[in-house]
Amino acid sequence: MTADEIIKYLNELNDELRSTNVKGEITIYGGAVMCLVYAARPATKDVDAIFKPSSEIRLLIRKIAERHGLPPDWLNDGLKGYLVSHPQRILMDLSNLKVFVPEPDYMLAMKAMSARADTYDQTDVRILIKVLGLKSSTDVFAILEKYYPQQQIKPATQYFIEELLGE
Repeated sequence: MTADEIIKYLNELNDELRSTNVKGEITIYGGAVMCLVYAARPATKDVDAIFKPSSEIRLLIRKIAERHGLPPDWLNDGLKGYLVSHPQRILMDLSNLKVFVPEPDYMLAMKAMSARADTYDQTDVRILIKVLGLKSSTDVFAILEKYYPQQQIKPATQYFIEELLGE
């Protein structure tokens, strides 16, 4: 999905919520944020998010998927078990739907902690480091430790960050 398609489907979700007189909230993460906020890539395969009211929004996600031939999990909450408390800001404030995104430091922490081979994670982390004006792995680890206990930061993450910054 491109950024334009994501926006289109979120607007449709708002329209569906309005037709049922329901107010909803979504916080998006991952590739969708990198597309929409940072223009870091042309598209993403799905939209990772948390949303409420979840049962109503799940029904509408399926309805939009059927209408457009999308996978039923085009908008999904599969990452909800991995989230920690973090600041966020509003991206879209529609009549019946508010869409939030995490602040860039939290996105950096998430992306660095999940850094997977053969994904956009390395590019995403590099972009977020630039956005935040970070200069060293010490700067990056200060952000990671703001959200995750040091013992949860795997050696692979440490090596990934150090290699990315040429340290």
